[in-house]
Amino acid sequence: MRMDAPGSRPGHPSSPGVAAGAFDGRPLDVEELEAARERWQVDKAERQQRIVAIVQQRGEARLADLEADAGASAVTLRRDLRELAARGRISYVRGVARARTRHTLEPSFHEKSLVAMTEKALIGRAAAELVMDGDAVIIGPGTTTLEFATQLVGRHIQVWTNSILVADALADAATVDVHLAGGEVRGATRSLVGSRAERFFNGLRAPLAFLSGNGFTVERGLTTPNARVAEIDRAMAAAAAEVVALVDHTKIGAESLITTVSTSHVSRLITDDAASSVLVEQARRAGVQVEVVSGVG
Repeated sequence: MRMDAPGSRPGHPSSPGVAAGAFDGRPLDVEELEAARERWQVDKAERQQRIVAIVQQRGEARLADLEADAGASAVTLRRDLRELAARGRISYVRGVARARTRHTLEPSFHEKSLVAMTEKALIGRAAAELVMDGDAVIIGPGTTTLEFATQLVGRHIQVWTNSILVADALADAATVDVHLAGGEVRGATRSLVGSRAERFFNGLRAPLAFLSGNGFTVERGLTTPNARVAEIDRAMAAAAAEVVALVDHTKIGAESLITTVSTSHVSRLITDDAASSVLVEQARRAGVQVEVVSGVG
């Protein structure tokens, strides 16, 4: 099956499914397709680095201004800006991109919810296949874990969470026993944090904890810009036999200020097929069982 870049025409020489200078009408083999995809990922990364540099230099930039400076279409730029905002590289609201400190500031829940929506749904569906009737599972906050939670309606399970939205999504599920932590509300993640929330998970030993974060690298594992989020994520990870990281492609290779769960404590990672194949292979070599879901587009 040919893989085409978002916004490109199938079979066009600029598509990642066609090697540059090799458009002769013949089907490409797997190695050529993978090489083309990697070239497209490099081009995308370079373009996004250029966007961040422009925004940081100017303080803010409008979409119309970036079209000429970044050399990309408005459609491509909107997608890039939303991804960069979700990763905390910039702020993007109403067509205006603004500079922000990469490692310490966090995108809003709304900004995160606009990015990789289809991929997050696919990741959530794949994660739900790991849950059996009778299980007790721990679910952390986030837009991807929320997609996962919606797939659990109808299961006969227990859910332990600090996510207000996860609890709400399962509140009417008659066969799901929902246990919501107490603590202080953190608006950016719609979750509960603090010592009371951490104590909630003390003494638990669930088979699986499903967690996300602002980024994942092999060197540092799951990361977040917020110390209180890191503390509660660690408490949830410690309360589970295995940690499953739900991480869409925009977070693979991204990192933030504080490690929440190191790579050595991540048993399984579920991501989508737009993630860098190089970084996915690095995770596998580090001992993480990686599942790559596909079906976007």
